[in-house]
Amino acid sequence: MNGYIDKVRRVIDEVSGVIIGKDEIVREVMLSFIANGHILLEDIPGVGKTTLALAFSRALGLECRRVQFTPDVMPSDLTGFSVYMRNLEKFEYQPGSVFCNLLLADEINRTSPKTQSALLEVMEERKVSVDGETRPVPSPFLVIATQNPFGSAGTELLPESQMDRFMTSMSLGYPDFESEVAMAMTVNEYNRADTVKEALSKDELIKIQHDVHDIYIKESVYRYIVALVAATRQSPYLEKGASPRATVALVKMSKSAAWLDVSEYVTPDHVKDQFPYVVFHRIVLSAEAGIDGVQKEQIISEILDSVEKPPLGEKLK
Repeated sequence: MNGYIDKVRRVIDEVSGVIIGKDEIVREVMLSFIANGHILLEDIPGVGKTTLALAFSRALGLECRRVQFTPDVMPSDLTGFSVYMRNLEKFEYQPGSVFCNLLLADEINRTSPKTQSALLEVMEERKVSVDGETRPVPSPFLVIATQNPFGSAGTELLPESQMDRFMTSMSLGYPDFESEVAMAMTVNEYNRADTVKEALSKDELIKIQHDVHDIYIKESVYRYIVALVAATRQSPYLEKGASPRATVALVKMSKSAAWLDVSEYVTPDHVKDQFPYVVFHRIVLSAEAGIDGVQKEQIISEILDSVEKPPLGEKLK
């Protein structure tokens, strides 16, 4: 296991060398991949979302495809379609963009809800159904979707069912002053992501994804996980709390964090650290929150403060 951990840490170092000053976000993206989950990046244009995805694809040796979502992108562009081949006198299936290891869905909220929903099956089940036939996509299959803040010109809200398919969400944000200076000093004619070297193969990533399942969680920590998620459904400032799928995602992300920390079991702190990334995109503010000026970050912080952690004096293993 230690050999894999060293390689994963090299992946993080490779990507952090390109995405300067965002070490925490890079680590969270890696944890999401280890948990076999999809990622939603919400940010303004130009902060490095696309570069982040391309850097990870190179560091992990993944076949990456990028789809720039616009209003005229059709569902068949993603899932594929059948074309009649006159010389063969039959229809032949032409695979769509989802047949890859890492799909970069760029500005996903600029396309129509119909096209957005075409990703639902493949994100959940890692397969697509076209013309009555179901086809699996390559393994691993991961999605990094980027979206501009809602309200930007030409954007549409993602359906709640689509949002729930993303294991985590995060925001890169602007770099700090020194990081932006360092970035400016590395500008050249090459794409920064092209300098990233492969540090972990996709077969090794699959092996790690299986190994993470063996990380132990004590019942009291399971109860802590469920209590945190349930608390989102009780806040008067939330119109919609997190679904049971968030509970599953929090278990997986907590196990991934424990694995990277070389721990054989999940601690309450692993859960607490991952909770904001898992629930942020799954909760919907109520009208009362808007009136009182309450933000999601404040609600999440209050939930973490109010839900009691399991006692550390008790042996967790």
